[in-house]
Amino acid sequence: MTVNLSEQLPQAARPAAETVVPVPAPVFARFGRLAVEVAKFGVVGGSGVAVNFLVFNFLLHALRWAPMTATVLASVVAMGTNYLGFRFFAYRDRASRTRQQIVLFFAFSGIGVVMESALFYIGYHGLGMSGALGSNLAKALSIVLASAFRFLVYRTWVFQHGTKPGAGAR
Repeated sequence: MTVNLSEQLPQAARPAAETVVPVPAPVFARFGRLAVEVAKFGVVGGSGVAVNFLVFNFLLHALRWAPMTATVLASVVAMGTNYLGFRFFAYRDRASRTRQQIVLFFAFSGIGVVMESALFYIGYHGLGMSGALGSNLAKALSIVLASAFRFLVYRTWVFQHGTKPGAGAR
C-alpha cells in the first residue's frame, strides 16, 4: 500500500512552490529592437563624427579658419552625410515622408548644431580648451551632448515608425 502524504496535508501545511513569473516576449523583442536601433544610430553617428572631426581639423588647423566657423561648417557637412545614413541605413524601415522628413531632419539638426556650437564655445573660449588637443576635446564633448538630443528627436519625430512603401503593415 502506498500513501501520498501531500494529499493528506491541509493546503496551508503544504510547502509553497517557487513561483516563476515569465517575462513576456514583447519586452525582449522591444529591447532587442531598441538595441539594434541604438547600434545603427551609433554607426551612422560615428561616421558623422569622423566627418565632423576631419572637416573641423582641416578648417581650424590646416586652413587656420576661426574656431566657431570651423565647428559650425564641420557640423553642417556632417549633418548632410548623416541624413543619408539615417534615411537609407539606420531608419530605412520607417515610413518615408520625403519633404516633411527632410524639413524635420534639418530643423532638428539645426537645433543640434546650435547646441553643439554653444557647447563648443563654452569649452573653447570659456574653459580655455583652445590648443590642438583641447579644441578636439571641446568638439568631442559638444558632439556627445548634442547627439543625445538628436537621437531622441530623430527617432521620435523625424523617422517615425510606419510601413515602407510596398511593404505590408507590421
